Amino acid sequence: MRWGSFVAVGDSFTEGMDDAYPDGTYRGWADLVATALAAQAGPDFGYANLAIRGRLFPSVVAEQVPAALAMRPDLISFAAGGNDVLRRNFDAYALMERFDAVVGELRATGADVLLFRFADVMARLPGQRIVAPRVAILNKAVGETAERHGAILVDLFADDAFLHPLLWSRDRLHMSEHGHRRVAARVLTALGVECDPEWLLVPPKPAPTPWLAARGADLRWAGEHLAPWIKRRLTGRSSGDTVTAKRPVLAPLTD
Repeated sequence: MRWGSFVAVGDSFTEGMDDAYPDGTYRGWADLVATALAAQAGPDFGYANLAIRGRLFPSVVAEQVPAALAMRPDLISFAAGGNDVLRRNFDAYALMERFDAVVGELRATGADVLLFRFADVMARLPGQRIVAPRVAILNKAVGETAERHGAILVDLFADDAFLHPLLWSRDRLHMSEHGHRRVAARVLTALGVECDPEWLLVPPKPAPTPWLAARGADLRWAGEHLAPWIKRRLTGRSSGDTVTAKRPVLAPLTD
């Protein structure tokens, strides 16, 4: 099947952090998928990416979903909830119910919908005992929703390659260039579209870090990434407060 248009909805995962273009904006798996789909569909293929880093599930649903529905694309990707599981007031069952309703709404347009079971990011982060069960609940709900509504499921959690540290960026939360390419390959495979086989290659694992050096790296990470994240939570701010969608309009990739 060939899709004539694709709209990506979500947060930093879909915006493409931390797979940077030279100008400082982000590429990511969705841009790679759009390029591959455009190669099949031709120059009139339309692509919009509405995702913005830091967005919580309610904001994605309120701001991006109506815009995506108005565009009436052939293919929509919906990945949200990853920021919510990190919040103290996370309500798993309320989110699951709303998630199912949103996917039903997207599918009712006749569009194919891509959903994701999130990779195991908590293996590299503190708070695993609290957050990992929440991610498991969300992933279970995503799988059940995909089956119920006939959506296309991309199961990143089942892919052990995402345990490789080089598939993640320095902040340990977002994917690196290697990670985004692997996600793009998994998406295209799920769509039945050929991908660049190099996107599935996993770089060699780095040599084990001595204990003292590893603790030093943990301290630097906490200062550079964890402390600013905590400060934003305490002040009610988000990394995406001043960011707008990188491709807010459905348009050919040449635009």
